[in-house]
Amino acid sequence: MSALSYYVQGASMKYFGYWVVSIFVFLLPVTLHAQAGQGSLPPVGPPLVREGDFAISLESVLGIGNSGDEIVAETTLGNLGITPRNGWIADYPATPDVIAELQRSVEDAANSGRLPMNREEALNRFNSLTTEINLPITPFTGGQAQIQPPSADSTVVNDYYYNQGPPAVTYYAPPPNYSYLYGWVPCPFFYFGFWFPGYYILRDFHRVVIAGGRPVFISNHFSAGGNRVFRIDAVARFNGRTYAGIGAPRRGYFLSTGIPGSERTVFNGSRGRGFQGSPRGGHR
Repeated sequence: MSALSYYVQGASMKYFGYWVVSIFVFLLPVTLHAQAGQGSLPPVGPPLVREGDFAISLESVLGIGNSGDEIVAETTLGNLGITPRNGWIADYPATPDVIAELQRSVEDAANSGRLPMNREEALNRFNSLTTEINLPITPFTGGQAQIQPPSADSTVVNDYYYNQGPPAVTYYAPPPNYSYLYGWVPCPFFYFGFWFPGYYILRDFHRVVIAGGRPVFISNHFSAGGNRVFRIDAVARFNGRTYAGIGAPRRGYFLSTGIPGSERTVFNGSRGRGFQGSPRGGHR
């Protein structure tokens, strides 16, 4: 399956239960100023791509399957040791740290012979995918001379927040009136050649995006059924917190990757599915 290149950020919605009606009312395209990589700065609100959809595309481009199913893709990748460091979380966005972790795990899988290609080819395919979905994240490896991050025009940033609302993820400092809504994740990276020391992410968000012509949710909340909702803390996730067992619909409460010592948890939305037992982790 080709990468899902047409992600358009939609509006926030407060409750999952209203999405069918609300999408037609609130789904708005994000108007980005000129595309990054064409002489302009990266957008205030970068594209949002679900980890589940990223997994489907990654499974395909690495030549290890073409399931079109996020659970199968996440499990197939996990069996090769290709996961974010604390597991796949299907509805969570592919943030810069997630992409960096996946890139490293792809490299490790190729170096250990678990992929049907060498390291260079695997990384080329991975980087082609991230470029295609407009998220060409390159991890900062250190050693470079001191680099200053780009500074966005305050008028552009303020207009974005006023017209579009606060972005779920942004690489620029939010206006002061919005700063309390965000957490800061200190993972340096390059995006379209611009260096950033980390990124800002809303502490709470539910967004609708259009992926492959269909509306999908991106959220840092996970509904485990029975009115149990857990919040994924991006800063805690970056620092290694594992949200074990939330919503995995098969094999008990997690999906084994088959790689000893590897991250084994795959999180898939339980909306519309039963959930039995108590999750063993998570952050309310």
